[in-house]
Amino acid sequence: MKAVILLGHGSRIPDAGEDMEKVASLLQQKYALDLVKSCYLSRLGPHFPETLANCASQGARKIIVIPYFLNMGIHLRKDIPEMINAEAKAYPDIKIIFGKHIGYDDSLADIIYKRITASAQLPDIRKTDHLNLDRSME
Repeated sequence: MKAVILLGHGSRIPDAGEDMEKVASLLQQKYALDLVKSCYLSRLGPHFPETLANCASQGARKIIVIPYFLNMGIHLRKDIPEMINAEAKAYPDIKIIFGKHIGYDDSLADIIYKRITASAQLPDIRKTDHLNLDRSME
């Protein structure tokens, strides 16, 4: 069985990763993937070690970790590969792949344009309670 782990940054705010979790669910449904989980590098969990253990306990023999990051910063260059490599030592019989991050893709321009269009009629920031904005773009 093959598993996919979406690995996000994490936040102190509960439910901040809800969109990534929706993407994980949609990936599993839309592409009939065996197992898709989401987890976080820091802050609120679940964290990578427990998610990796969960995938292994469910019978995954190949695990692809996709960093849910746009930019190639220190987490992608150092922190995440070191963490994955350290955790992989406990699973010598499972192939664990450090996959490609979201990064650049031509389709991002379409997503950004969709956000521009959806945002055009929003009120000026000075006329909103910016701490309680509904950021959903559905």
